[in-house]
Amino acid sequence: MPKLFSIALLALCCLAGSARAEEAAAPFDNELQRFAEILGTLHYLRGICGSNEGAKWRNEMQALLDAETPSGERRTRMIAGFNRGYNGFQQTYRTCTPAATLAIRRYIDEGLKISRDLTARYAN
Repeated sequence: MPKLFSIALLALCCLAGSARAEEAAAPFDNELQRFAEILGTLHYLRGICGSNEGAKWRNEMQALLDAETPSGERRTRMIAGFNRGYNGFQQTYRTCTPAATLAIRRYIDEGLKISRDLTARYAN
């Protein structure tokens, strides 16, 4: 499933690049912020659940930032979303539990849905 998520992220990055020239809020900024939050959540939870992925989810976030190239407030909001996802679960889970494993599955599903919806709505 994480490989499918990466493919969806790549499609989303291509979509995000089209809004680069516009520094005002893009119509999909809320979804991108939520996506960033999901990436932060996965970065933390997959780490404590022994996925041995290292910085994979942080790198996915960096790829999204590189593709979107937001500046100013847009960039700040995207990074804050990632950190909110990471820190929120860091305060809740210290070890991998069945609930953490379930959360991982749900966040992967939600991230896939967001990337599919955005791609379907905004891609040419």
